[in-house]
Amino acid sequence: MPAVLDNPVHPSVREFLSRKIHKLLIGGEWREALSGKIFDTYNPATGDVIAHVAEANQSDVDLAVKSAQKALEGPWSKATPAEREKLLWKLADLVDKNAEELAQLETLNNGKPIRESLKGDLPLASSLMRYFAGWPTKIHGETTPVSVPYAPGARFLHYTVREPLGVVGAIIPWNFPLLMAIERLAPALACGNAFILKPAEQTPLSALRLGELVLEAGFPAGVVNILPGFGPGAGAAMASHPEIDKITFTGSTEVGREIVKASTGNLKRLSLELGGKSPNIVFADADLDAAAKGMFMGIFYNQGQCCSAGSRVFVERSKFDEMVSKLSERAKTVRQGPGLDPKTQMGPLVSEEQKKRVLAYIDSGRKEGAKLLSGGAPGAGKGFFVEPTVFADVKDEMKIAREEIFGPVVCVMPFESADEAVRRANLTRYGLVAGVWTKDVKKAHQMAASIKAGTVWINCYHFVDAAAPWGGYKESGWGREKGPYAIEHYTELKSVWVDLN
Repeated sequence: MPAVLDNPVHPSVREFLSRKIHKLLIGGEWREALSGKIFDTYNPATGDVIAHVAEANQSDVDLAVKSAQKALEGPWSKATPAEREKLLWKLADLVDKNAEELAQLETLNNGKPIRESLKGDLPLASSLMRYFAGWPTKIHGETTPVSVPYAPGARFLHYTVREPLGVVGAIIPWNFPLLMAIERLAPALACGNAFILKPAEQTPLSALRLGELVLEAGFPAGVVNILPGFGPGAGAAMASHPEIDKITFTGSTEVGREIVKASTGNLKRLSLELGGKSPNIVFADADLDAAAKGMFMGIFYNQGQCCSAGSRVFVERSKFDEMVSKLSERAKTVRQGPGLDPKTQMGPLVSEEQKKRVLAYIDSGRKEGAKLLSGGAPGAGKGFFVEPTVFADVKDEMKIAREEIFGPVVCVMPFESADEAVRRANLTRYGLVAGVWTKDVKKAHQMAASIKAGTVWINCYHFVDAAAPWGGYKESGWGREKGPYAIEHYTELKSVWVDLN
């Protein structure tokens, strides 16, 4: 049975969690998995089971695909762009109306502090929904003046049309469960696609509650399907399914490679947002107080469980001792605890598996000779806590400087010149984001031009918006989410020729 929760829990959250089994959403109905299997989901702050969830596999994916195709062949294909807009606006209103409940589910299932869920994730999720709600009536083609060399004098009308891809499958991670779900659902539906969502097995609850809001908003049956399950089961079935037209995935680079291989059967479209080992570069002429805050937020936000975490901090030599001291001393004062406690500044990691993984990296750093300045141990309590950890004396070739840890662990390293900073920043197989701190405008733009990353923040860090593209260079992925760039990934371009002779 799920654990009994303490008092700060919203009554509707308590009711949601009290259900015997949380079912799959397929074809507008809540169904048990065809196999009858269920799995447990946990509160990372305590390690207690808080819900039982139906486990989707291949047969459930097949059923969801058929439901999605039925919606595409029927009511969803007949919905006008203005009607799609109204439905998305209504869903955005419902997300806002239920923000406190959704934020608590996110915190209980993921572990992050409630201030991050309620003040960060939910407003951004709502803004993404509203941004893409404005797109259906603005998706259009173009007319093109054409001249055919082998048909002199012939006249043609040529135009392009953007059409839905069809069935879109989204496989999302556990670090921002609701936000990632909406980031993929909103553009997919704005473009007229049907949608199948596989939330991470660690954090399915907010996605399932979102499914209830989708039905309440009035989307036709089968337009949105939600299949909690595991990667080797539901995830692999979606990636290889011959009738899913696109997969959008956020997760590790290693799993991204497996999805690429699985997608080759029907050459489905892919957009991949993968790993990162991001540099955060502080020059001596920077506003050092602002940079210290940026260094801290860059690595410790969401317990360091961000693909964009600034896990490699480079500080110009003359200010290195000062800045590393600022960062390590601040890390020592962080208040860890259950995410629902409003005083908590850092919650637990998402799972026991993730806790062990991060502690293994910390042990590796010690063994390779890095200097531990703060943290480095499990946090207090029976949950999945790891202390915020700062390493100095780190070499670029060390494991903790090369591999994505996905936890509250940062390597702080000195540099002598801008050229050295660029060279070492780019000394990684990843290229998702970077930060640069300097008052020199010329230097800032030179660094932005030289660093191989999809996003470069100058004198700030971890700022995102629905209109700004998101994605990475190199092994950080393919394509861009958000903004008008996402519309290209969720539509097919058709070329039409009309003979006017």
